[in-house]
Amino acid sequence: MARAFRKATAEDLYRILQLIDYGRQKMRRSGNMHQWTDGQPSRETILQDVAIGNSYLLEEDGMPIATFAFVPGPDITYRKIYEGKWLNEEPYYVVHRMASMPGRHHAFNDILDFCFTQTDNIRIDTHRDNTVMQHLILKYGFHYCGIIYLTDGTERLAYQKTTAPEKVTSSL
Repeated sequence: MARAFRKATAEDLYRILQLIDYGRQKMRRSGNMHQWTDGQPSRETILQDVAIGNSYLLEEDGMPIATFAFVPGPDITYRKIYEGKWLNEEPYYVVHRMASMPGRHHAFNDILDFCFTQTDNIRIDTHRDNTVMQHLILKYGFHYCGIIYLTDGTERLAYQKTTAPEKVTSSL
């Protein structure tokens, strides 16, 4: 069971959309009925992630089992945070659009472990109804920082983790 990461290509679009659909199904089964609705994330968003080199796949024995976008900040939706504050204002990356096949355990940790080999400062957000993701985020060691709003006005719970303690400038 060898796992490896690679950047996604346009040829991976069908598989990425399939993985996103698996993620959507997991959300619905866990009671999250409001995230990733109305065709979101869209085919166009995924293709844009691929085109600019921010889309990744986690493969197991050569088969894509998880997808995610790993995006350098600043993220426009993270400019303002409400009811809290970020741990720091240092350069950061954001993990978006994470989804995996059913029954593939530890994909979340594998993805974050990979991301932290690229940076020491990551922000992530999720829908209030996505209790499974909230649990995983906190279990991995992220700190809840507050609320952000997406460009369409929808609320997200925002988290940050830095592996460089000297970069933490606020205490929550």
